[in-house]
Amino acid sequence: MNTAIINIKTDPKVKQQAQKVAADMGLSLSGIINAYLKQMVREKTILFSLAKKEEPSNYLLAAFKEAEEERKNGEFYSFDDPQKALDFLDELER
Repeated sequence: MNTAIINIKTDPKVKQQAQKVAADMGLSLSGIINAYLKQMVREKTILFSLAKKEEPSNYLLAAFKEAEEERKNGEFYSFDDPQKALDFLDELER
């Protein structure tokens, strides 16, 4: 197979962490980079995220807690038929 070498500079810790992730997935870092490059060429897109892991807001956590308490207390409605659920919601609007 004819190959070319690409040299990149990266933080040694990042390289070690990436190699570990790749190994945990049963792949080499070189294999992952090659797959990414092939996907980029094929789809003409660059996919990555700069977003950090999202944490639920205090408001959302409180809403979850409130909903759980209502469920435990039997303060909810359940429908086997979607039309009955829609009819119920229509009645609430009136």
